[in-house]
Amino acid sequence: MLKKAVAAMAACSVLLAPMAMAAVDHDKLAQALVGDHRSAENKARDVYRDPAETLAFFEVAPNMTVVEITPGGGWYTEVLAPYLKGEGKLYAAGFDPDASEWAGKAAQRFSDKLAAAPEVYGEVEVTVLNPPAKVAVAPAGSADRVLTFRNVHNWMKAGTEKDVFAAMYTALKPGGILGVVEHRGNAAVKQDPKSESGYVNQDYVIALAEAAGFKFVASSEVNANAHDSKDHPKGVWTLPPSLRLKDQDRQKYLAIGESDRMTLKFVKP
Repeated sequence: MLKKAVAAMAACSVLLAPMAMAAVDHDKLAQALVGDHRSAENKARDVYRDPAETLAFFEVAPNMTVVEITPGGGWYTEVLAPYLKGEGKLYAAGFDPDASEWAGKAAQRFSDKLAAAPEVYGEVEVTVLNPPAKVAVAPAGSADRVLTFRNVHNWMKAGTEKDVFAAMYTALKPGGILGVVEHRGNAAVKQDPKSESGYVNQDYVIALAEAAGFKFVASSEVNANAHDSKDHPKGVWTLPPSLRLKDQDRQKYLAIGESDRMTLKFVKP
Protein backbone atom coordinates (compact mmCIF):
# COMPACT_ATOMS: atom_id res chain seq x y z
CA MET A 1 0.00 0.00 0.00
CA LEU A 2 2.79 2.44 0.92
CA LYS A 3 4.44 1.81 -2.45
CA LYS A 4 1.20 2.82 -4.16
CA ALA A 5 1.11 6.10 -2.26
CA VAL A 6 4.76 6.90 -3.03
CA ALA A 7 4.25 6.11 -6.70
CA ALA A 8 1.23 8.39 -6.83
CA MET A 9 3.23 11.17 -5.18
CA ALA A 10 5.95 10.85 -7.79
CA ALA A 11 3.46 10.86 -10.63
CA CYS A 12 1.88 14.12 -9.50
CA SER A 13 5.10 15.98 -8.61
CA VAL A 14 5.05 17.95 -11.84
CA LEU A 15 1.59 19.28 -10.94
CA LEU A 16 2.88 20.59 -7.62
CA ALA A 17 5.88 22.44 -9.06
CA PRO A 18 7.44 24.72 -7.96
CA MET A 19 6.49 23.35 -4.51
CA ALA A 20 9.04 21.07 -2.89
CA MET A 21 7.85 17.59 -2.03
CA ALA A 22 7.25 17.30 1.69
CA ALA A 23 9.51 15.19 3.88
CA VAL A 24 7.24 12.55 5.38
CA ASP A 25 8.81 11.01 8.50
CA HIS A 26 7.80 7.38 8.08
CA ASP A 27 9.48 6.29 11.32
CA LYS A 28 7.67 8.87 13.43
CA LEU A 29 4.41 8.02 11.71
CA ALA A 30 4.92 4.33 12.44
CA GLN A 31 5.59 5.13 16.11
CA ALA A 32 2.36 7.13 16.32
CA LEU A 33 0.40 4.19 14.96
CA VAL A 34 1.67 1.69 17.52
CA GLY A 35 1.39 4.04 20.50
CA ASP A 36 -0.27 2.81 23.70
CA HIS A 37 -2.73 5.70 23.54
CA ARG A 38 -4.52 3.93 20.66
CA SER A 39 -6.98 1.19 21.56
CA ALA A 40 -6.70 -2.29 20.06
CA GLU A 41 -10.08 -1.66 18.42
CA ASN A 42 -8.85 1.46 16.67
CA LYS A 43 -5.60 -0.17 15.60
CA ALA A 44 -7.63 -3.01 14.06
CA ARG A 45 -9.20 -0.51 11.69
CA ASP A 46 -5.84 0.51 10.21
CA VAL A 47 -6.25 -2.24 7.63
CA TYR A 48 -9.29 -0.41 6.23
CA ARG A 49 -8.14 3.17 6.70
CA ASP A 50 -4.46 2.86 5.74
CA PRO A 51 -3.40 5.91 7.80
CA ALA A 52 0.33 5.73 7.07
CA GLU A 53 -0.19 5.43 3.32
CA THR A 54 -2.93 8.07 3.31
CA LEU A 55 -0.89 10.66 5.20
CA ALA A 56 2.11 9.91 3.00
CA PHE A 57 -0.02 10.55 -0.08
CA PHE A 58 -1.09 13.88 1.42
CA GLU A 59 2.62 14.60 2.09
CA VAL A 60 2.12 15.45 5.75
CA ALA A 61 5.46 16.28 7.38
CA PRO A 62 5.82 16.46 11.18
CA ASN A 63 6.84 20.15 11.16
CA MET A 64 3.67 21.30 9.39
CA THR A 65 0.58 23.16 10.56
CA VAL A 66 -2.33 20.79 9.95
CA VAL A 67 -6.07 21.27 10.34
CA GLU A 68 -8.23 18.20 10.85
CA ILE A 69 -11.81 19.04 9.89
CA THR A 70 -14.54 17.48 12.03
CA PRO A 71 -12.38 14.91 13.87
CA GLY A 72 -15.45 13.18 15.36
CA GLY A 73 -14.26 10.69 17.95
CA GLY A 74 -10.63 11.44 17.15
CA TRP A 75 -9.59 8.33 15.24
CA TYR A 76 -7.19 10.27 13.02
CA THR A 77 -6.35 12.71 15.82
CA GLU A 78 -4.75 9.74 17.59
CA VAL A 79 -2.28 9.53 14.70
CA LEU A 80 -1.82 13.19 13.83
CA ALA A 81 -1.30 14.54 17.36
CA PRO A 82 1.80 12.48 18.26
CA TYR A 83 3.13 12.74 14.71
CA LEU A 84 3.08 16.57 14.81
CA LYS A 85 3.92 16.95 18.52
CA GLY A 86 7.02 18.99 19.23
CA GLU A 87 7.57 20.07 15.63
CA GLY A 88 4.30 21.09 14.01
CA LYS A 89 0.83 22.24 14.98
CA LEU A 90 -2.55 20.48 14.92
CA TYR A 91 -5.88 22.28 14.88
CA ALA A 92 -8.89 20.05 15.46
CA ALA A 93 -11.95 21.82 14.05
CA GLY A 94 -14.67 20.02 15.94
CA PHE A 95 -18.35 20.22 16.82
CA ASP A 96 -19.89 23.40 18.19
CA PRO A 97 -20.94 22.66 21.78
CA ASP A 98 -23.59 25.38 21.50
CA ALA A 99 -25.19 23.96 18.33
CA SER A 100 -27.33 21.22 19.93
CA GLU A 101 -27.41 18.79 22.82
CA TRP A 102 -25.93 16.07 20.59
CA ALA A 103 -23.13 18.33 19.36
CA GLY A 104 -22.41 19.44 22.91
CA LYS A 105 -22.03 15.86 24.11
CA ALA A 106 -19.83 14.96 21.12
CA ALA A 107 -17.61 17.99 21.71
CA GLN A 108 -17.29 17.08 25.39
CA ARG A 109 -16.32 13.48 24.58
CA PHE A 110 -13.59 14.75 22.26
CA SER A 111 -12.39 17.23 24.88
CA ASP A 112 -12.32 14.49 27.52
CA LYS A 113 -10.30 12.28 25.19
CA LEU A 114 -7.65 14.98 24.76
CA ALA A 115 -7.57 15.82 28.45
CA ALA A 116 -7.08 12.17 29.43
CA ALA A 117 -3.72 11.97 27.65
CA PRO A 118 -1.98 15.37 27.80
CA GLU A 119 1.34 13.74 26.95
CA VAL A 120 -0.14 12.94 23.52
CA TYR A 121 -2.72 15.67 22.93
CA GLY A 122 -1.42 18.57 25.02
CA GLU A 123 -0.44 20.63 21.98
CA VAL A 124 -3.69 20.14 20.02
CA GLU A 125 -5.71 23.34 19.60
CA VAL A 126 -9.45 22.76 19.35
CA THR A 127 -11.44 25.12 17.14
CA VAL A 128 -15.11 25.06 16.11
CA LEU A 129 -16.71 24.43 12.74
CA ASN A 130 -20.41 25.25 12.54
CA PRO A 131 -21.12 26.90 9.18
CA PRO A 132 -22.05 29.42 8.09
CA ALA A 133 -21.47 31.39 11.31
CA LYS A 134 -18.40 29.63 12.76
CA VAL A 135 -15.84 28.79 10.07
CA ALA A 136 -12.52 30.01 11.51
CA VAL A 137 -10.98 26.54 11.70
CA ALA A 138 -7.47 28.05 11.93
CA PRO A 139 -5.91 31.47 11.32
CA ALA A 140 -6.34 32.45 7.69
CA GLY A 141 -3.47 31.36 5.49
CA SER A 142 -1.72 29.47 8.30
CA ALA A 143 -2.15 25.81 7.35
CA ASP A 144 0.17 23.67 5.28
CA ARG A 145 -2.42 20.89 5.17
CA VAL A 146 -6.16 20.67 5.72
CA LEU A 147 -7.43 17.10 6.02
CA THR A 148 -10.94 15.68 6.24
CA PHE A 149 -11.96 12.06 6.54
CA ARG A 150 -15.46 10.82 5.57
CA ASN A 151 -17.23 14.12 6.21
CA VAL A 152 -18.36 15.53 2.86
CA HIS A 153 -21.65 13.62 2.93
CA ASN A 154 -22.50 15.18 6.30
CA TRP A 155 -21.98 18.68 4.94
CA MET A 156 -24.13 17.86 1.93
CA LYS A 157 -26.93 16.64 4.16
CA ALA A 158 -26.73 19.89 6.13
CA GLY A 159 -26.44 22.00 3.00
CA THR A 160 -23.16 23.54 4.20
CA GLU A 161 -20.66 21.94 1.81
CA LYS A 162 -19.86 25.22 0.00
CA ASP A 163 -19.26 26.99 3.31
CA VAL A 164 -16.90 24.27 4.53
CA PHE A 165 -14.86 24.12 1.34
CA ALA A 166 -14.55 27.91 1.48
CA ALA A 167 -13.39 27.70 5.10
CA MET A 168 -10.76 25.11 4.22
CA TYR A 169 -9.54 27.28 1.35
CA THR A 170 -9.23 30.28 3.67
CA ALA A 171 -7.23 28.33 6.27
CA LEU A 172 -4.63 27.05 3.81
CA LYS A 173 -1.49 28.83 2.72
CA PRO A 174 -1.04 29.34 -1.02
CA GLY A 175 0.53 26.08 -2.17
CA GLY A 176 -1.01 24.20 0.74
CA ILE A 177 -2.72 20.87 0.20
CA LEU A 178 -6.28 19.81 0.94
CA GLY A 179 -6.64 16.06 1.50
CA VAL A 180 -10.09 14.48 1.25
CA VAL A 181 -11.13 10.91 2.00
CA GLU A 182 -14.81 10.12 1.38
CA HIS A 183 -17.14 7.20 0.75
CA ARG A 184 -17.11 6.84 -3.04
CA GLY A 185 -20.42 6.47 -4.83
CA ASN A 186 -21.29 4.67 -8.03
CA ALA A 187 -20.43 7.05 -10.86
CA ALA A 188 -23.27 5.58 -12.94
CA VAL A 189 -25.82 6.73 -10.33
CA LYS A 190 -26.88 10.38 -10.29
CA GLN A 191 -25.64 12.12 -7.17
CA ASP A 192 -28.21 12.76 -4.46
CA PRO A 193 -27.39 16.34 -3.37
CA LYS A 194 -28.19 15.39 0.24
CA SER A 195 -26.16 12.16 0.09
CA GLU A 196 -28.69 10.23 2.16
CA SER A 197 -26.77 6.99 1.49
CA GLY A 198 -23.48 8.47 2.70
CA TYR A 199 -21.89 7.89 -0.70
CA VAL A 200 -20.61 10.74 -2.86
CA ASN A 201 -19.48 10.54 -6.47
CA GLN A 202 -15.83 11.39 -6.95
CA ASP A 203 -16.48 13.90 -9.73
CA TYR A 204 -18.96 15.66 -7.43
CA VAL A 205 -16.34 16.16 -4.72
CA ILE A 206 -13.81 17.42 -7.25
CA ALA A 207 -16.37 19.89 -8.57
CA LEU A 208 -17.09 21.17 -5.04
CA ALA A 209 -13.38 21.71 -4.37
CA GLU A 210 -12.74 23.39 -7.70
CA ALA A 211 -15.72 25.71 -7.21
CA ALA A 212 -14.05 26.86 -3.96
CA GLY A 213 -10.83 27.68 -5.84
CA PHE A 214 -8.80 24.49 -5.37
CA LYS A 215 -6.92 22.76 -8.16
CA PHE A 216 -7.16 18.98 -8.37
CA VAL A 217 -3.74 17.35 -8.14
CA ALA A 218 -4.15 13.59 -7.92
CA SER A 219 -6.17 10.67 -6.59
CA SER A 220 -5.02 7.49 -4.88
CA GLU A 221 -6.66 4.08 -4.63
CA VAL A 222 -5.07 3.41 -1.26
CA ASN A 223 -8.51 3.38 0.44
CA ALA A 224 -10.37 1.58 -2.35
CA ASN A 225 -12.52 -1.48 -1.70
CA ALA A 226 -13.67 -3.33 -4.80
CA HIS A 227 -15.99 -5.53 -2.72
CA ASP A 228 -18.26 -2.61 -1.84
CA SER A 229 -21.32 -2.66 -4.14
CA LYS A 230 -22.54 0.71 -2.72
CA ASP A 231 -26.22 -0.30 -2.78
CA HIS A 232 -26.80 -1.42 0.79
CA PRO A 233 -30.14 -1.22 2.68
CA LYS A 234 -28.87 1.32 5.21
CA GLY A 235 -26.42 3.03 2.90
CA VAL A 236 -22.78 3.14 3.89
CA TRP A 237 -23.76 2.57 7.52
CA THR A 238 -24.74 -0.99 6.61
CA LEU A 239 -21.02 -1.77 6.52
CA PRO A 240 -18.60 -1.84 9.44
CA PRO A 241 -17.97 -0.15 11.73
CA SER A 242 -21.65 0.95 12.01
CA LEU A 243 -23.35 -2.33 10.99
CA ARG A 244 -26.81 -0.74 11.16
CA LEU A 245 -28.54 -4.04 10.39
CA LYS A 246 -26.96 -5.49 13.55
CA ASP A 247 -27.10 -9.29 13.31
CA GLN A 248 -28.86 -9.41 9.92
CA ASP A 249 -26.29 -10.59 7.34
CA ARG A 250 -23.59 -9.51 9.77
CA GLN A 251 -20.93 -11.86 8.43
CA LYS A 252 -21.67 -10.79 4.87
CA TYR A 253 -21.00 -7.15 5.67
CA LEU A 254 -18.01 -7.90 7.85
CA ALA A 255 -16.54 -9.78 4.90
CA ILE A 256 -16.99 -6.73 2.67
CA GLY A 257 -15.22 -4.51 5.17
CA GLU A 258 -15.38 -0.74 5.37
CA SER A 259 -16.56 1.30 2.39
CA ASP A 260 -14.87 1.98 -0.92
CA ARG A 261 -13.26 5.41 -0.52
CA MET A 262 -11.82 8.05 -2.76
CA THR A 263 -8.58 9.70 -1.62
CA LEU A 264 -8.15 13.06 -3.30
CA LYS A 265 -5.44 15.69 -3.18
CA PHE A 266 -5.99 19.36 -4.06
CA VAL A 267 -3.77 22.42 -3.92
CA LYS A 268 -4.58 26.05 -3.15
CA PRO A 269 -2.96 28.05 -5.96
